[in-house]
Amino acid sequence: MKRFFAFLMLFVSLTAFSYADGLPDFTELAAKYGTAVVNVSTTQTMRNANVFRHMPNLPEDDPMYDFFRRFMPPGQNGQREFHSRSLGSGFIISPDGYILTNAHVVDGADEVTVRLTDKREFRAKVIGSDLKTDVALIKIDANKLPTVTIGKPEQLKVGEWVAAIGSPFGFDNSITAGIVSAKGRSLPQENYVPFIQTDVAINPGNSGGPLFNMKGEVVGINSQILSRTGGYMGMSFAIPIDVAMEVSDQLRAAGKVSRGWLGVVIQEVTRELAESFGLSKPMGALIAGVEKGSPADKAGLEASDVVLKFDGKVVENSSELPRLVAAAKPGKRVLVQVWRKGASKDIALVVGELPGEKDGGRSANKLGKAAGKLGLSLSELSDAQKKELKIANGLLVEDAEGAAAMAGVTSGDIILSVNNQDVKSLQQFVDLLNQYGPGRVVALRILRGDRSMFVTIRMNGKKP
Repeated sequence: MKRFFAFLMLFVSLTAFSYADGLPDFTELAAKYGTAVVNVSTTQTMRNANVFRHMPNLPEDDPMYDFFRRFMPPGQNGQREFHSRSLGSGFIISPDGYILTNAHVVDGADEVTVRLTDKREFRAKVIGSDLKTDVALIKIDANKLPTVTIGKPEQLKVGEWVAAIGSPFGFDNSITAGIVSAKGRSLPQENYVPFIQTDVAINPGNSGGPLFNMKGEVVGINSQILSRTGGYMGMSFAIPIDVAMEVSDQLRAAGKVSRGWLGVVIQEVTRELAESFGLSKPMGALIAGVEKGSPADKAGLEASDVVLKFDGKVVENSSELPRLVAAAKPGKRVLVQVWRKGASKDIALVVGELPGEKDGGRSANKLGKAAGKLGLSLSELSDAQKKELKIANGLLVEDAEGAAAMAGVTSGDIILSVNNQDVKSLQQFVDLLNQYGPGRVVALRILRGDRSMFVTIRMNGKKP
């Protein structure tokens, strides 16, 4: 028993020593670089906001509407001005007052105020902001300011210690620490940023603040959290500083960001899609649609092409292509390697400039039904419907169940092709399916709204 307790005490002492000796010390980092981190507060005037916004949603002819109107605060025609305030963080990148923060921190602000750690406050000017990367460059009229040191995100390693300094909930110069959880993360609706994922505690007010490595170098801008409550839940995401600095340079020079553009709709190449296209492994970016008159269209890129390389750089995942294209200077001539009909092909094209985003959608009328072995109920389109949808062929999905529904096909979709063969009639569709036996994967190209995409379905043994 004495030996056991002696061993236990030795183990505890060694464990305590290893933790004390192995944990990182952030005191020097906080003291040396914390002074370059600032509080960013904004004010936005909400004009003509209705003072009755908290009253029940009643029609004006309801007797209770007049009651609430009489006892609400008076205003001119029921309208008045409100001031919306928000807090964020930022960090100084040059001694003459240039500061990086998030675009969403200053977006729509009428007034931006920067407070330094020495309590001095300055009115800031927004030089430019880029919502696609969530980066903004602002400037204050000051000199000889402390600055951060810019690091190299590509040298970050998963598991490496990192720290954030910012103003969570308005508490200036708060430091939190954690590790790099992953690199190159893609988030929904975020096509241009390979996010750094960490478990550093990030909360409202941290947005726009720096993410430091243990050398005291800024490797990212804290931008987003994944949360169901609005607060930190263990996952936070930072914009790599090299992406932010590239955007900053363009904002400083021109007040806006210019990006390359191809004019294609892409999707991930799954294992099933790779099998159907004859690829040895899932890789590249599958072109699901090509915009008419776009650089891709002019160069001859086609739907069902899989982009393997862009300007000499390998495209491992579909999320990499938008970043590579965006980084290309408009007007640059590049070589694109695609996989087409079982072989690789090089296509030269001239990169265009990304235009403003477009909205749009189409709907199709439903006609009769016809059952298929994929769990689909289909109907042929009329000439008028094809003209409205601006397509030459296709079948309307009336209903989807079984394998088709599990693959993501829904009613209202238009099936354009099966394994790269255009679908021109219901009978032809059935004939095409009959060519593939049970267990075979087929790739359907579908039109949904104004976007096309590919879905894969594994065949069962049923006849249509």
